[in-house]
Amino acid sequence: MPVLRRVGERFAKARALDGLTVACCLHVTAETASLVQALRAGGAEVALCAANPLSTQDEVAAALDAEDGIEVHAARGADLRAYAEGIAAVAARAPAIALDDG
Repeated sequence: MPVLRRVGERFAKARALDGLTVACCLHVTAETASLVQALRAGGAEVALCAANPLSTQDEVAAALDAEDGIEVHAARGADLRAYAEGIAAVAARAPAIALDDG
């Protein structure tokens, strides 16, 4: 995570992602939070959904969702319907960049 922190600092200066929407379908963990925050520092609007509801850390999801410019659709143990709705919500943002762990 120290590397992502440095990348975030560089992104904050360059703002190379200004105006872009980045969709992420990843495990919602502290490590993912570092990546999402680095993307946000670069100017991206970020939409995040869970790649696996069983690995979602709810406290991480809530903290990210509270940050400006980060939209989170993830809850630990979400049923199939809620999981699919989260993916659909992120895809509906028409992202310029999509990150998926699959």
